[in-house]
Amino acid sequence: MSLLEVEDLKVTYGTDDGRVHAVNGVSFTIEDGINYGLAGESGSGKSTAAEAIIGLLPDNAQVDATAVRFDGVDLLELSANERQDILWERIAYIPQSAMDSLDPAMTCSAQIRQAIQKHRLVSKSNARSRAHELFEMVGLDPGRIDDYPHEFSGGMRQRVTIAMALALDPDLIIADEPTTGLDVIVQDKIVDTILDIQAQIDSSLLLITHDIGVIAETCDELSLLYGGKVMEQGSVDNMLINPVNPYTMGLKNSFPTVDETDETPVSIPGSPPDLTEEPASCVFVDRCAFATEECENSHPAFVELPNRNQRSACHHAKKAAQMRHEATDPGTWGITTDSTAQSGTDEVVLETDGLEKYYTQSQSLAAKLRGQEQNHIRAVDGVSIEVRRSEVLGVAGESGCGKSTLGETIALLEEPTGGEIVFDGMSFEEYHDGNMKEFRRKMQFVFQDPYDSLNPRQKVRDLVGEPLVIHDYRTEKREQTVINTLEQVGLTPGTAFLDAYPHELSGGQRQRVAIARALVLDPDFLICDEPASMLDVSLKVNLLNLLRNLANETDIGIIYISHDLASLTQVSDRLAIMYLGRIVEMGETASVVADPKHPYTNSLLAASPEKDPSVDRNRILLDGEPPDPVALPSGCKFEPRCPKAREQCHQSEPTLEEATEEGQAAACYFPEDEAQYSSVDDEASAEHGESASD
Repeated sequence: MSLLEVEDLKVTYGTDDGRVHAVNGVSFTIEDGINYGLAGESGSGKSTAAEAIIGLLPDNAQVDATAVRFDGVDLLELSANERQDILWERIAYIPQSAMDSLDPAMTCSAQIRQAIQKHRLVSKSNARSRAHELFEMVGLDPGRIDDYPHEFSGGMRQRVTIAMALALDPDLIIADEPTTGLDVIVQDKIVDTILDIQAQIDSSLLLITHDIGVIAETCDELSLLYGGKVMEQGSVDNMLINPVNPYTMGLKNSFPTVDETDETPVSIPGSPPDLTEEPASCVFVDRCAFATEECENSHPAFVELPNRNQRSACHHAKKAAQMRHEATDPGTWGITTDSTAQSGTDEVVLETDGLEKYYTQSQSLAAKLRGQEQNHIRAVDGVSIEVRRSEVLGVAGESGCGKSTLGETIALLEEPTGGEIVFDGMSFEEYHDGNMKEFRRKMQFVFQDPYDSLNPRQKVRDLVGEPLVIHDYRTEKREQTVINTLEQVGLTPGTAFLDAYPHELSGGQRQRVAIARALVLDPDFLICDEPASMLDVSLKVNLLNLLRNLANETDIGIIYISHDLASLTQVSDRLAIMYLGRIVEMGETASVVADPKHPYTNSLLAASPEKDPSVDRNRILLDGEPPDPVALPSGCKFEPRCPKAREQCHQSEPTLEEATEEGQAAACYFPEDEAQYSSVDDEASAEHGESASD
């Protein structure tokens, strides 16, 4: 039985420059009990299509369709009030950003009760009881229903949003990028929560995401969108194992997995199309490695594959097997960069020894009068690392583990509380003693969000050229230096970008400008803090290849900070795993991935999604959230969540010691192989699990 039928959906936006054709004839059907995915890069039209279905588009949007039927009722023919009766009651919506979708002035219980009482005649006490049930259902403490959103972590806020959406047991859940921006541990919990609740309330799912791995693990069927058109659709198994459309092939090959440490990532070159006019040629023609003159002349009709639930909009669908083989070669897409990780040189450019950064918490007047000692948050708590020239050190961990603070402290954007930093043979005290300008030239920082880190009122020539003026560096050849640096980061020809403002560039182009701004001074060191977290998978791979190439071809040292272990394995020579301000494991990337010695590392690796739907990944869902950073446990800081902890772990904290002859080190009393972990006494493990749950 068809639950949702979308036929020839078109959406255009009215702008000062004319109409933008965001969705161009999208059709798909979701059967009852099916999980359906809408995937594609940013700007592909997937979120617009979903918002058109439930009437959430802005006033400048025009929606046309043959029909959008939900359970036989055409939603486009309903009045606003009639559609409102169906929404929440039968169709639930989980928006992308939990930060923006919850009212900061209302408690979580009040917001859930409001959603329930808007559609059902129930008492306040019954609605409150339902809020208790929903908190339990999404894995939150029911005793916290009266907390405000700001009192929860990002992942917990997302679960509150899911609880609100599921309050009325809907038939269809529409989830728009529900895991974007979350670390892999939280992402895995959110996905597992959605799937578990679906099974409980027997609902269908429409999942909108650019993450092929999440699609592979959650969905039965898929439509892949590009330029507002469906490029390929059918069963997830068929599409991701044997794709027929070049766009599907490129997107799948761009998605990194943690076990591909020795392979060059493949990326799709170019940028999404200009949709100010309705596409007349194949919408993917400008970026397709297999495009011909026929593709220039018309957008292809769907080709149905016999005996398979799969169809593709490609003029060359009959050559799919050959294209699949060639699409795995980076050279097919014009990628000539050797992005294979090198071992670095022997010269250490950066070294920290016991580095600390503590934040003092404010006190009440009464506490001050009593002479009570102030509490501290140990954001960075005794970190010792070294980075060589031409080496990339990846720093991974959950949100809040201290990895960004570590980067900012090394860059002296935060003043160290204790420990040592030696950079280019000089201590940070020596740089403070009149040499900070030299330090700033040689040590550059690339921030997470290019939307915030670039001045929107400056052109690219000024954004990249400003550091040259500040440091009086190569000023006689300023513009040519800017052009050369832009081309070094892949913005070619550089002259074409000089007069562009940030808002005129794509997300990937903005991030490349930010990197060019950092590189224009020929620094010795680069710290990149989650530089690809807001980018689509193909743009992310382009950025990873760029950084890997910089390390290979120059003597620059790089620290790459990310919660995405799959990305880190593609770019890093070595990995440092952080938990609550400390390094818990460090070693060569291939060794850490193949044979993790710390249970936390193993949990991070196990949480990375798998793009092959035929692979049954074993989820390791950690109990609870990281402990309060002010009131840390006495022993191993990971012990309250560790599935393998023993009594010794509770009593004292292990130090980071070498666990292998290759130099791989882990802060764990039992750094055996994962297979050996299973030999831990079952009864002791069970007792620990019960106490941790309590």
